[in-house]
Amino acid sequence: MTELQNMSKVEEAMLPQNGDGSGGNAEGAKMPQYLVTLAATMLVFSGGAVIGWSAPALPMLENTNSTLPFHTTPDESSWIGALLAIGALIGAFPAGSLADMLGRKMSILVLSAPLLLSWGVIFFAGSAMMLYAARLIAGIGLGAICTIVPMYIAEIAEDSIRGTLCSSFQLMLCCGILFTYTVGAGATYYQIAAACSVLPVIFIVAFFRAPETPVFLLKMDRRTQAEKSLRALRGSQYNTTKELHALENELNKQGKVQTSFMQALSRREAKLAITISLGMMFCQQLSGINIVIFYASKIFKDSGSTLPAELCTILVGLAQVVSTLVSMVLIDRAGRKILLQISAASMAVCLSILGYYFLKKDRGDDVSSIGLVPVAAVIIYILLFAIGFGPIPWMMSGEVLPADIKGVCTGIAVSLNWTLAFIVTKTFKMLTDNLGNAGTYFLFAGICVAALLFSTFVVIETKGKSLQEVQDELAGRNTKRSNVV
Repeated sequence: MTELQNMSKVEEAMLPQNGDGSGGNAEGAKMPQYLVTLAATMLVFSGGAVIGWSAPALPMLENTNSTLPFHTTPDESSWIGALLAIGALIGAFPAGSLADMLGRKMSILVLSAPLLLSWGVIFFAGSAMMLYAARLIAGIGLGAICTIVPMYIAEIAEDSIRGTLCSSFQLMLCCGILFTYTVGAGATYYQIAAACSVLPVIFIVAFFRAPETPVFLLKMDRRTQAEKSLRALRGSQYNTTKELHALENELNKQGKVQTSFMQALSRREAKLAITISLGMMFCQQLSGINIVIFYASKIFKDSGSTLPAELCTILVGLAQVVSTLVSMVLIDRAGRKILLQISAASMAVCLSILGYYFLKKDRGDDVSSIGLVPVAAVIIYILLFAIGFGPIPWMMSGEVLPADIKGVCTGIAVSLNWTLAFIVTKTFKMLTDNLGNAGTYFLFAGICVAALLFSTFVVIETKGKSLQEVQDELAGRNTKRSNVV
């Protein structure tokens, strides 16, 4: 069965009857793209649930008065959390090659398997070792999801809404985290696992009939199917000729100079794209986001707040969802660079405020008069992270990386992201022991200043540009629009 034969009746109804690509609208229909993106990001929602599981589940596992068949020590709980990141960096690296071999769509469908398996192991686990295995398996799937889904969305999206669609990755990740936080506030250990295990099944049903990306089909010399995929994504009246020619021209340019992966890396556009992609992942994780979220409830408690820890956790998750929604509205209007700049500058200020708060607190000063200041700093930090350095690094990797090296390099970028997440989480105690709480937050504030400079002088603006125009700019073929210095 071909991809076309597997399309839904709705998609088939959107295909033209003449098939010649003549006439039609220059602007594609938006709704099919939104629906396909929603279906694809249901897997991201499932991945968010995997990330959020630790918050409600680990306290249950550590509670020796619970009726669970086993309990975990704080050290075991730490490794249950850390193994997710280790699995993710393992899964991310080969994911790009898998997407190039099986296709974006089939690879995404396959990735529901490790998530389903992990929830089954968690449900029936009788020891910490079984949870270690479950979280490692889930992490492998999560790392691959973070690699392939943004790639898929970037390749199916029209230029005018690509930013909005790509930022849905971060939105659904945050929604999945919030889902687990909310379910976990009133459910048992087994109910949480059962509820989360349903999510990959919903994804399979929703995404099974989605089209493959036109970019991948053209790479495989399947032009007819690429045209039909475009019509399914853009509507039956869409004139595919111009977009197909643009995609073919870019692939041909890359094919003429590429004889090996290492030679492809020597091209100017490839080097700049990799620098941007890896640099943004570096800035995202070293902004301190995981640490701030992890200690958010503690900061709220230290400030004198009487809110339950579970409610504080839900509020943090809700703040991420709301601000990511704001980002989706702004990203194709304001642009990527300005949102990154605002995000980095604001995070630097908020972390400096947290550093000042801990400096006074650690010195023994009375901080009761400024108790609400760190709470406000944490909330604003999370809000501003989620409009810039939360979603944009994921989406821009899919936008700036050339198609011929996108698979492998996206895997490298995501592996770096999860490696840094693991390092920051596991070394935070060492940093606070040596630098103190204040010094640690001041350090992260300094990294956010570096992220501001990186966003200003290295990152290019991709708003409203086709993937070919982005490559032209990176290659120096469109110097008037270049933002690289």
